[in-house]
Amino acid sequence: MGEDGESPKINHSFLRDYVTEADVISTVEFNQTGDLLATGDKGGRVVIFQRETESKGEPEELGESGEYNVYSTFQSHEPDFDYLKSLEIEEKINKIRWLPQQNAAHFLLSTNDKTIKLWKVSERDKRPEGYNLKDEEGRIKDISTVTSLRVPVLKPTDLMVEVRPRRIFANGHTYHVNSISVNSDGETYLSADDLRINMWHLDITDRSFNIVDIKPANMEDLTEVITAAEFHPQHCHLFVYSSSKGTLRLCDMRESALCDKHSKIFEEPEDPGNRSFFSEIISSVSDVKFSHSGRYLLTRDYLTVKVWDLNMEKGPVETYQVHEYLRSKLCSLYENDCIFDKFECVWNSTDSVIMTGAYNSFFRMFDRETGRGVTLEAWRESSKPRAVLRTRRVYTGGRRRRGDVGVDSLDFTKKILHMAWHPAENIIAIAATNNLYIFQDRVNAENL
Repeated sequence: MGEDGESPKINHSFLRDYVTEADVISTVEFNQTGDLLATGDKGGRVVIFQRETESKGEPEELGESGEYNVYSTFQSHEPDFDYLKSLEIEEKINKIRWLPQQNAAHFLLSTNDKTIKLWKVSERDKRPEGYNLKDEEGRIKDISTVTSLRVPVLKPTDLMVEVRPRRIFANGHTYHVNSISVNSDGETYLSADDLRINMWHLDITDRSFNIVDIKPANMEDLTEVITAAEFHPQHCHLFVYSSSKGTLRLCDMRESALCDKHSKIFEEPEDPGNRSFFSEIISSVSDVKFSHSGRYLLTRDYLTVKVWDLNMEKGPVETYQVHEYLRSKLCSLYENDCIFDKFECVWNSTDSVIMTGAYNSFFRMFDRETGRGVTLEAWRESSKPRAVLRTRRVYTGGRRRRGDVGVDSLDFTKKILHMAWHPAENIIAIAATNNLYIFQDRVNAENL
């Protein structure tokens, strides 16, 4: 997976020509099979992509394996206003999570800052005809004209994708929702804001159970906020949440209904020699993910991505530098607010490779076995099908290679914050502003 290894090839990209704030992608998520990919944007829209049916064979057999096309688009959230607090509520989609598929229909949860919605996505290729009390246009007939009874029949029609809201979970959060996570029991999910974590039943919308509350009696005593939360992939009683102080807390709902007291706390001792004004800001965890095996945790702070073992609380077992060259630029990054950017991180299907984003349309992959990392770039010039995705390098000193990018030349407006990895294959989805790139490793699955 080194810099000199054979690069993965781009498979497909979805591009829009005009950038408006509403078009900026704010979340990306594959469903459990990887056949559907959902994106949410700042305009409150959800776009679902579907993998082509004929492209599900082996990549060696089918040249366009992994081709994703638009399946459905719908407006999930609208701008709202909290009249009690005189605050505008943005329509931006913060998170999307798919529910495990139980039948032919698909279900997903989407949330903005305040309201979580459950959507049903289904297909219809037949329509009923031959009603007794309605004519062909759907108008009610005069009963006196009905002289005989007939059995309605289903007639084939053009395929229609219907998206309907099934549940609306509102009024559960005072602060902005930053995470939702579906439980392995398939019946409940959690939602987290800055100070509280609630657990909901998917069939009950008018109440939720508060399972974590870190709000102090006096807000002046507030020292940290919740930044992300997620359920364990196998054990329905375990969940983890991260904080702005860089700590992770593992909670067990079997111990107490209110999990203010954690079962385990994971934190890395701070080196007093590296203490600075920015230390607390850059140590804030922006994302936390359980591994598919449930044994490890993956976290992202501003400069690093870390792997934690659930059996070892004293510190991470692996630490990877994402863009250490920015440490000398923290002052200017603080002034332009980039230091507060919230980067996500993801595992591959076998938990052997991790991925996270950076600036200048760069994203990083790290091989856990070798510890080596590679920098790749999501950019329009490589968006043609079958084009090779080149590795990139940021020049920080020493011998400069052709194609190296200087630290001062990085474009901090082109940031890769959101991404997703196919649950079974080496297919990744990268959100770059208003562009969605889908890359696939066609060369050798072991190279990713």
